[in-house]
Amino acid sequence: MRSSRLLLSELKLWTSGRNKWARGLNEGLGGNGKAFLSTSSCPKVCIVGSGPAGFYTAQHLIKARQDVEVDMYERLPVPFGLVRFGVAPDHPEVKNVINTFTQTAKHSRCSFYGNVNVGKDVTIGELQQAYHAVVLSYGADGNRRMGVPGEDLAGVYSAKDFVGWYNGLPSCRELSPDLSCETAVILGQGNVALDVARILLSPLDILKKTDITQPALEALAQSRVRKVLIVGRRGPMQIACTIKELREMVNLPGTRPEMVTADFEGVSEALKDVPRPGSVLTELLLKTALDAPGDKELERRENATKTWGFRFYRSPTEILADPSRNRAAGIRLAVSRLEGAGEQAQAVLTGEVEDVPCGLVISSIGYKSLPIDPTVPFDSRRAVVPNSVGRVLQAAGLYCSGWLKTGPTGVIATTMNNSFDTARSLLEDIDSGTLDVSAAKPGSCIISGLLEERGVTPVSFSDWEKIDSLETRRGEACGKPREKLLSVEEMLKVART
Repeated sequence: MRSSRLLLSELKLWTSGRNKWARGLNEGLGGNGKAFLSTSSCPKVCIVGSGPAGFYTAQHLIKARQDVEVDMYERLPVPFGLVRFGVAPDHPEVKNVINTFTQTAKHSRCSFYGNVNVGKDVTIGELQQAYHAVVLSYGADGNRRMGVPGEDLAGVYSAKDFVGWYNGLPSCRELSPDLSCETAVILGQGNVALDVARILLSPLDILKKTDITQPALEALAQSRVRKVLIVGRRGPMQIACTIKELREMVNLPGTRPEMVTADFEGVSEALKDVPRPGSVLTELLLKTALDAPGDKELERRENATKTWGFRFYRSPTEILADPSRNRAAGIRLAVSRLEGAGEQAQAVLTGEVEDVPCGLVISSIGYKSLPIDPTVPFDSRRAVVPNSVGRVLQAAGLYCSGWLKTGPTGVIATTMNNSFDTARSLLEDIDSGTLDVSAAKPGSCIISGLLEERGVTPVSFSDWEKIDSLETRRGEACGKPREKLLSVEEMLKVART
């Protein structure tokens, strides 16, 4: 009773003049309709962002301690971040993690608040006052620029925006990329670059069965792109994609590989010194580029109508414009050679350049995190929040996980481990007393009040399930897993019905 009286007296100070909130608090409910635990021994944690990093952090916290309450705040009305908006449509198996995330979101000690733009609708400082700990897991919304002349011409896109367009990210809905050219150049050789290449070249019959958006499907049906070059500044032994993505390219129906033989000089010899697990990827590259295909593969290649290929030891110096100076018509590539070996090898310019005609350039050189609030430390050069095992430096009670913590690297499993590490750091701080959870905190109760005052209506997880249900029904009608809603306005309309 004493702790309950203490908490209510604290909340009266927080909510003076806000009778609506006080009523909700006295009824023992948080803003998400879940029971509000009023004991002072209940650690309240806020997570900003509901992608893989946010959900894995929440999952570990809830499993590790039976008294932790977690509230997740998400800028969009829909959860799951890059699992929804980044994973390729033809990789449905990767999206199965949504089932695990849904279990976490529906846990009695976890609440989801979508349609809340932290940094705008509510400040980090306000969250820190309301919670014992705040974990920043909002990912990497920015693009790394190439820094070359012509990169703002029409026909030049970031991979982040292109992927967002075909995956239904609301901010990319109006992208409408021009696919009327024959040759596309993708800069970067990681998994995202290969996803983009595969989507550009995949037969429509494959894409029609995925959750790719209808506008993207219609645009790809009219696409004249027949050749995709995937460009990297280093060599075949440093390629950044995984073998799964490479195999998918090698076996993509209706396509054949076209490589430059000279790019592979000396690679076979160098591979002898590489341990087996690390050499498999390059061996497949070598086989694809240099080996004579068997009869069946030869027939497949002869019947192909589209081509793709890696171009190694090259980096962009300029996007070349058409005569009107408005659109991309080509790209100038500087030729380099490698100095050093393995992952330590550095690309050194030779002074040679090559001009490649193309009407579509997609830059896949990395996503970039952006600062969320001037009070949060941010390393602009590395585009991360400076931290030690997830503890934000010089900011007690503030943590980070995911790409904001490490930079945009790795696959979902990498993010899982990184997020678990952050959760462990937070729990260690509770156990050691470094993070003081002895005083009660109001959590979402006070934040819900602030949002109401500011005209912001959060979307609950059950609201999201209405959106999910409609999208699934729309997909079933045309033989797809789902047909996504493409604007925030549409999402909110369905959530509030």
